[in-house]
Amino acid sequence: MKGMKLRDKIAQLIIAPCFGEDPASSSDEYRKFSRWVKELHIGGFIAVNRVVSGTVRNAEPHAMASFFNRMQRLSKVPLLMAGDFERGASMRVANTAKFPHLMAYGAAGDLELTRQLGADTARESRALGVHWVFAPDSDVNNNPDNPIINTRSFGEDPAKVAAHVKAFIEGAHSVPASTVLVTAKHFPGHGDTGVDSHLNLPVLEASRQRIDTTEMVPFRAAIAAGVDAVMSAHMAVPAIESEHIPATVSAKVLTTLLKNELGFKGLVVTDAMDMQGLTKMFPVGEAAVRALEAGADVLLMPRDPEAVIQAVEAAVRDGRLTEKRITASVLKVLAAKAKVGLNVRKLVDIEAITDTTESAEFAGHAQTAADRAITVLRNEGSAIPLKQPGQTCFWVLAESRYGVGGRRFAEEVGRRQRTAVVHILDPQVPASEVDILVSKTSACVVHVLAGYASTGAYKSDSRLPAGYAALVSSLTANPSKPPIVTVAVGVPYILRALPSATAQMATFSSVITSEIAAVKALFGEIQAKGHTPVSIPGIARLGDPTM
Repeated sequence: MKGMKLRDKIAQLIIAPCFGEDPASSSDEYRKFSRWVKELHIGGFIAVNRVVSGTVRNAEPHAMASFFNRMQRLSKVPLLMAGDFERGASMRVANTAKFPHLMAYGAAGDLELTRQLGADTARESRALGVHWVFAPDSDVNNNPDNPIINTRSFGEDPAKVAAHVKAFIEGAHSVPASTVLVTAKHFPGHGDTGVDSHLNLPVLEASRQRIDTTEMVPFRAAIAAGVDAVMSAHMAVPAIESEHIPATVSAKVLTTLLKNELGFKGLVVTDAMDMQGLTKMFPVGEAAVRALEAGADVLLMPRDPEAVIQAVEAAVRDGRLTEKRITASVLKVLAAKAKVGLNVRKLVDIEAITDTTESAEFAGHAQTAADRAITVLRNEGSAIPLKQPGQTCFWVLAESRYGVGGRRFAEEVGRRQRTAVVHILDPQVPASEVDILVSKTSACVVHVLAGYASTGAYKSDSRLPAGYAALVSSLTANPSKPPIVTVAVGVPYILRALPSATAQMATFSSVITSEIAAVKALFGEIQAKGHTPVSIPGIARLGDPTM
């Protein structure tokens, strides 16, 4: 740090967003990124998804690594590259193993699978040039209507979530040649909220005792397991902080609780600072200053890095912050860079990427986890596996007309039973069209409804779209009462909208491997051995089935 001015030190605390693409040197985007590196001297980048016409577009692996290499060559101090790789690199990067959501690992109940996910994630990350993994999610999802955590959590049992968090950390730290930093999030616990912090400020309405015995359990386990970083949540916690402000800017949460009471000594990183749970309350510069005052070390994804530097520099001049305080965080950032070997090597071997990202071994691990997660919660008359798949009607209730969810399910059914009737619907399907389709299915002896729902930023809820109510009503009104098998592909709580089914099954993830696993279970190719890691009101208790 000897050659660093105050502005340089402040910049080292900023992890800026990029899309993991490789823009041309003549583009405005490239000039912006290169300026952040060469002139502002930011600390690193995080790769986020680009959304085009409502569709999320993942980065291409080689383009991402190429961009990272170009930025590293421009930077005097090696850059720390980060990624939200909660389910491996596939959460942000194309052509990688499709690991299921963490709730599927909770359903599988095998800590070795979770440990393997951590190890595979570390290998994928380093092959792509990513050093800092913002996983594992350590939230206890005890709110069925949580729109943003949900299947990203291992479940609602604090002790079991803690065990999986510990296993992931151990796995990620078990690969010396692919050392990564791992992160427990979202502190002090985002699982019992009903608001997406990308849109507004959620409030954790729980007593301090409840927080200590529920939300804190996985974070204590993470700290004991040597987690490198803890990410704050943009949520109010009245039991800890009386002021109605996000935990990200609360010294009572980040310093008194996390550092002093829990004894965490590692990196404290904010959640993305462009989220409205924070930006609706504070301008970008003020939010950054408050976060540092509260105890954060790293400022993630501020909208305007230069404005942040100017605001923090002014805060030091005005006495709100000291340079000593900034220096303490910079030392932690530089130590983290050294821990992952950036002082020795900062460039990625582009030619070696495919061997890791398209590893058959990793793909096998992902499918095994998805298979093991399949849970049958009701099975009257042994409807699962299907006895007459050729006379079964399959209804794919897609989450969106723009997404691809359900297509692989339909393909897998068709591959096994060419005569099967498969309808893929979108939420806006008119009731009149539903009636016509149902009228043509009199020969079907069983109806399988595969409902899709996922969690994600800016979605506001993760329920089964209301447009499908007409189909459910029409099928249940059929005088012949054919058995109805419902499959929750992704969010398990959507089964509440399908309570009259003969049989019910859940995947706890909406990725392709989970779609494949669901079809395998329906056709009797695998036995459903999962146990639900969450309770589903009116449908299932935690741990079902108990047989």
